[in-house]
Amino acid sequence: MISNDNSQPLINHLIELRRRLIHALICFTLIFIVLLYFSNHIYALIAKPLISQLPDGSNMIATDIASPFFTPIKLTALVALFVSIPYILYQIWGFVAPALYKNERRLVLPLLISSTALFYLGLLFAYFVVFPVVFYFFIHTAPADIAINTDITKYLDFVMTLFMVFGFAFEEPIAIILLCWSGITTVEHLKSKRPYIIVAAFTISMFITPPDVFSQTLLAIPMCILFEVGLFFAHFYKPKITDHLQQDQTEID
Repeated sequence: MISNDNSQPLINHLIELRRRLIHALICFTLIFIVLLYFSNHIYALIAKPLISQLPDGSNMIATDIASPFFTPIKLTALVALFVSIPYILYQIWGFVAPALYKNERRLVLPLLISSTALFYLGLLFAYFVVFPVVFYFFIHTAPADIAINTDITKYLDFVMTLFMVFGFAFEEPIAIILLCWSGITTVEHLKSKRPYIIVAAFTISMFITPPDVFSQTLLAIPMCILFEVGLFFAHFYKPKITDHLQQDQTEID
């Protein structure tokens, strides 16, 4: 008779994963329900950078009869997801932490916290720095006889694209730390490739931002700065192979 002892740990892991996914979903749902009442106010807040730049007599429009109802709700769902990210990462941490070495747990937890902070920092940078510059450029370079009336759905798609681009772009230091920690590359190797990485930052910005030089530059410059930040903190993370050898030696001693 074949023993099921080997399959038991896998089943336990799947049950634990299911439990944590349910908790994360409940958190997102509760936050969404709470914010749903304020959906129109949330959209007004997100639209403020554009509204403040519009000429007198211009406003936003809805070309679809249902978009005034569904667009704020869609935005509220995305905001609820952003707000629930710390709890989602907490659930991820609770799931993977038992499988890590003690010294790895000490290093991974700051990465989770800093990745959340950097993501939010990217969102704030997009809202307070990028949006005013981009919208000012778009509106004040339009022909004088063009009435600017932006559709609310297209505006949401535009700003959410920028939010996601800048949110994930600000995760660059975490990516560099993980690459060095896993042994895929080293700090010295990345330093030697600095000129190419700077060119790559501007090239990537050209493809993932709107076709204007301002938003491209406002993404490329922070990426270059964050690259240096990642190099600095990567010094504190030794390659995992070295860490495991040291951990095993400690346990033997």
